[in-house]
Amino acid sequence: MRKGNPDFMNGVPELLILKLLATREMYGYELVQLIRKQTNEAIQLGEGVVYPSLHALEIQGSLKSKRQTVNGRSRIYYSITKDGLRKLAQIVSVWSGVTKAIQGVLGEGEGKYAPVL
Repeated sequence: MRKGNPDFMNGVPELLILKLLATREMYGYELVQLIRKQTNEAIQLGEGVVYPSLHALEIQGSLKSKRQTVNGRSRIYYSITKDGLRKLAQIVSVWSGVTKAIQGVLGEGEGKYAPVL
C-alpha cells in the first residue's frame, strides 16, 4: 500500500494549516509534525509544501507571523486572522459537501448510491 499523500491533495494543505492554527499559534515544523500525527501519517506534508503554503496564506491576509527566540533559536510563529477564519469556514463547507457526496456514493450516507445492473 502506498504511504504518503493521496493524489487528491489540492487545497488540503491550506485546510489543515488553517484548521490547526485556529486552535493556537505554531511554527512551520510544528505544523508538519502535527499534521502527520493527527492524520495517523496518512497525510505527510513536508516543509516544501507547508512553508510555501504558510507564505501564500500570509500574503493573502489569512495568517500573520511574528519572529520569536525560543531556547536560543529564532522561529517564525503563525496565527490565523479574521480573514483566515472566514476562509477556513468556506473551505470546511466545501470539503464537508465533497465528503458527504463521496460517502453517498460509497453507501455510507443518505442518498446511497445503488449501481444499475
